[in-house]
This record gives sequence, structure tokens and C-alpha cells, in this order.
Amino acid sequence: MSIVYDRVALIGLGLIASSMYWAIKRWGVANEVVGFAQTENTRQEAREIGLCDRVYDSIAKTVEGADLVVLCTPVGAMEEVAREIAPALKAGATVSDVGSVKRHVINCVSPHIPPSVHFVPAHPLAGTEQSGPRSGFAELFEDRWCLLVPLEDTDVTALENVERFWQALGSRTAILDAEHHDLVLAVTSHTPHLIAYTMVGVAEDMRRITDREVIDYSAAGFRDFTRIAASDPTMWRDVFLNNKDATLEILGRFTEELFALQRAIRTGDGDFLFDYFSRTREIRRGIIEARQDIDAVNFGRNTAAKLPHDE
Repeated sequence: MSIVYDRVALIGLGLIASSMYWAIKRWGVANEVVGFAQTENTRQEAREIGLCDRVYDSIAKTVEGADLVVLCTPVGAMEEVAREIAPALKAGATVSDVGSVKRHVINCVSPHIPPSVHFVPAHPLAGTEQSGPRSGFAELFEDRWCLLVPLEDTDVTALENVERFWQALGSRTAILDAEHHDLVLAVTSHTPHLIAYTMVGVAEDMRRITDREVIDYSAAGFRDFTRIAASDPTMWRDVFLNNKDATLEILGRFTEELFALQRAIRTGDGDFLFDYFSRTREIRRGIIEARQDIDAVNFGRNTAAKLPHDE
């Protein structure tokens, strides 16, 4: 794989940034990767595991001379980060991000980008419920989508280089406008996460079900909710606060669908339920056909492995 950027700077060293580093090194996409994290504990942890060629204590020092700077912080912190790095960015550099919300990021970051620097917002649709420097792995982006959300005046060459960069890490790429991106993600990611948090919260609040029963007797559906609900709380707080309109719109549609299902269950309308579940089952088949998940039995879980309470 050919070099896309000479020097890449990663701001924030969690799951996405650490996965980017390992993928960059595996595929030889950049000559040097440097990093910065807000806390000394995170910086020290990154150094211990060899994450980045160098980890700096200064955010300005990190971006000096970088050809690509990627903001890998929660979206709520990106405006302050952009303000801090702006004076240290070299002319001709590109700033990008990995935020799950794009209109807010564009509104907050773009005013601080110097005229001589390119800004190409991006969003890799990849992740796990894990966080921190040790959570990353080089395969995270393989065959997953990275959505690019350029501004009207985004430099074409800068956009093409960011696209080449993500493709080199294994991603498929597509270009969306900010509003449409935020609406799509409200459907496919943000609202499902909110529902998962809510369902786990409901189980916690039910006084007729003990905490031990919730843990011991979790069926597959609830286990998947708890996996989603284990995601980084800071990141998801910022997502919901900064994609408010799209999330509320989808929540309204979800509520309407839920009322229809409640009515069918209450009235014993089995035909409605069967037809509804049949239609939604096709969505799952479409996801498999698009290679965005696998069709392995039990979602690929190792059914032979014993759970702790099986001992």
C-alpha cells in the first residue's frame, strides 16, 4: 500500500484512534503517526503499549508539521480542540474528524480552521462497546463504511486524499451532506443506542425483578442491549445533545410504531404482528447481504464457551 500522508496526528487516543494507528502501520499508509490525549494517564497508557510513534504532552506540538490531523475526541470537545490547534497547523495540512454528528462538528470546527488548511469531516461507521487506548485493533475498519461530509468549498484533492486514506485502512467510502448524514445516523445508530440505554434502565428500575435475575437470566436480546449500553457515556451524551433534531424526529416515529404494536398485542391482531415482523426481518437480511454483519449462528458467539456461573 502506498503512503497517503507523511505525518498523521491523532487527537484523542481511544478506540477509533488506536485502531487507526494499528491499521496505518499494518498497511503502511503514513510514515509517522503521533498522538495526544487530554489526560496524563491516557498518554502514559498509550506509551506503554507502543501506541503512536510519539505521544506528546502538548496538543500544539502534536499537530506541528502534520499533513493530516484527525480529531478523535467526543464531539462536544471538538470546538475547543480546533481552537487550540489552529495556530500550530501548517499551511496545506488537512484536518478531519471521526465524529458521529456532522452538522454540529462543521459549525463548531470550521470557523477555527485557517484559510490555508483544508477541513474534510468524516465518520467511520465502526466501533465496539470498548474504549481507551488498549481497545483498538487494525481490522476495525475492514469492509465498513466511512462517510465523508465535505463542505461546499472543500478542496477536491484534499477530499480525494482523505478518501484514499480511509480506503487504505479497509473502509468503503461514500459522500453525504451533513443534514442527511445526521438523519441517517439517527435511524441506524443514535436512536438504537438510546433505546438500548432505556431498556437496560427499565430492567434496573423494575422492582419485581432482582438485579441477579436480570444478570443470570439475560436472553440474547437483552444481552445485546447491555452490550450497546456499555458504550462510552461521554461520547453518547455529546451525540444526543448535538444531533437533537434528527434524534427527536426518529424517536417520534419510533413511538408511533410502538403504539401500533401495543394495539396489535392488546387486540390479539396476530396477522399485523406477523406481517410487521416479516418486513423487518428483511432488513436483517439486507444487512447480511451488504456484508455489514455475519450470518453465523448465534451472531458468531462461541456457544461452547461456558459462562462464569456455569462452572
